[in-house]
Amino acid sequence: MTTELGRITDEVEERDGLYVGQWRRPVNEYQQSKDSIHDDGTAQRLGLRGGTVAGTVHLELFPPLLLKAFGSRWFERGNISIYFLDPTQDREEVRAVVGIPPVSTSDVQVRAWIERPDGNRIGAGTAAVGNPAEPSALLARDLGRFPAGELRILAGAAGGDNFPELDVSVPMEVLDRRLAVITDPLPWYRGDSPWGGAVVMPAVMASIMTRPATEYLKQFRQTPVVGLYGATELRNVNGPMLAGVPYRVGGRVVNLGQTPRTEYLWYESYVDDGNGRRIAEMRMMTRLMKASSPLYQSE
Repeated sequence: MTTELGRITDEVEERDGLYVGQWRRPVNEYQQSKDSIHDDGTAQRLGLRGGTVAGTVHLELFPPLLLKAFGSRWFERGNISIYFLDPTQDREEVRAVVGIPPVSTSDVQVRAWIERPDGNRIGAGTAAVGNPAEPSALLARDLGRFPAGELRILAGAAGGDNFPELDVSVPMEVLDRRLAVITDPLPWYRGDSPWGGAVVMPAVMASIMTRPATEYLKQFRQTPVVGLYGATELRNVNGPMLAGVPYRVGGRVVNLGQTPRTEYLWYESYVDDGNGRRIAEMRMMTRLMKASSPLYQSE
């Protein structure tokens, strides 16, 4: 196990003050999901090149680099905070990059991004461990800079609304399915980790913490609408999250807004151990495509 982990981190290159990951080809495992942003036909009708790889899948490029930068402590008290700039399609080549932190600092934040071979970035933000002085990329964004205006898809939603709390657990079968397509399969995702069980990988962490928001949004999304992730920050508070352990998830709306093509929702969600001990948190921005909603199709 240690040898395998060492091999994975040894693949990370050190270059000009950066840790640079290997080129990877993330899989769009939901491309057969009709009427979703991952389906080629649906995405093309909405003006995209084709079905998109979920932004949270790209977060799984980072753990080898974060282990190199921060060690295993990142899984206990670390975060990754990325604003997605440009969607990718199935198996398009990308890699992760993070800054090399000062060796004398235990609470530190560095730059982080995902790029294509041509140098264009598909996502950018920060990565950190401990309690750095500066806020993360997503926490530093001024979400109230622009008024939300009149929302149609999210009419009735409001900042501060609480999500329903849900009891959850991640079966090992879920991790096994993800391991079949993941770009960077750390051995800890399969079990026998320093924390005594299989560590839940970033895409599955995010999926679990979207559940309260999904339940909340059901009351507003009375008509079909296609959504996609606009930004995600994962924070390990008393991590990591482990497979097979009972947890409780919840959250709240932070901000609402719109662009010419989307309505969007910023929210915070969390994972607790059921006794009030926080395990992990997430800040997420979900975009809802106006062109996919009958509420906008008359224009």
